[in-house]
Amino acid sequence: MPAVTKYVLKKIHPMKNNTETDFIKFLGTAGARIVVSKQLRASGGMWYSLDGYNVLVDPGPGCLVRCVSSRPKMDPMELDAIILTHRHLDHAADVNVMIEAMTEGGFKKRGILYAPEDALTEDPVVFKYVRNYLSHIEIIKEGGRYNLTDTVSFGTPVKHHHPSETYGLNFFTPRSTISLIVDTRYFPELVNFYKGDVLIINVVRYKVDKDMKTWLYHLSIADVREIVTTLKPKVTILNHFGMTMVKAQPRKVAEELSQKTGLKIIAAGDGMKFDLTTL
Repeated sequence: MPAVTKYVLKKIHPMKNNTETDFIKFLGTAGARIVVSKQLRASGGMWYSLDGYNVLVDPGPGCLVRCVSSRPKMDPMELDAIILTHRHLDHAADVNVMIEAMTEGGFKKRGILYAPEDALTEDPVVFKYVRNYLSHIEIIKEGGRYNLTDTVSFGTPVKHHHPSETYGLNFFTPRSTISLIVDTRYFPELVNFYKGDVLIINVVRYKVDKDMKTWLYHLSIADVREIVTTLKPKVTILNHFGMTMVKAQPRKVAEELSQKTGLKIIAAGDGMKFDLTTL
């Protein structure tokens, strides 16, 4: 296994002046191969603006296009960091172009990449030449906690049950905690680690047949119901939809699940901006 290039860690980014509302921008809500390859939904990942710090999570295919075509435009040069939860293409296909965009083609050495080790070493998805454009690369691991600024941090609490090395995220800010459960097979311990005020859940499948449980590494709506009724977040946002979810109409599914559980559950849409101050 080739060694990962080492970088000198720059000083933790000081708190910026928070001139805009904290938000999450959904640059795409597609999940799994068919919905992504047919672009039935966009697949650009998520942009978090937290206390003035801008973090891009899982820049899948078309991320750059979604950024520059957004209204208002999401300027990649305003990014401070990129996080890959895992190396699969629907989460990482645009990571190299976004590193180039964030660093103005490599002319400004800046920004941090957070990624699992196999995204950099085992058939790497991050090209070696763009790694030198970054101020730092941080390998994320189970149980890790990473400071983005003096006031914002995130954690990778548990390794998910997925074919590649995969971690969900908990973002901690002065005003709220945002949890992200990414691709995984359901396992009971999930509910011990994602207790954010906002819970974003990747739900690729609408239903899972019994025979699928031996090989499918994604959540279904039945899994989501188990998770949200246990955790009871202030808001749950469904995201990352596969074909069966698209056919079932995510907004309708979210409304039905909300009625059944008595909890606030919504479905993300391409380009949706969720204002975190509404909490």
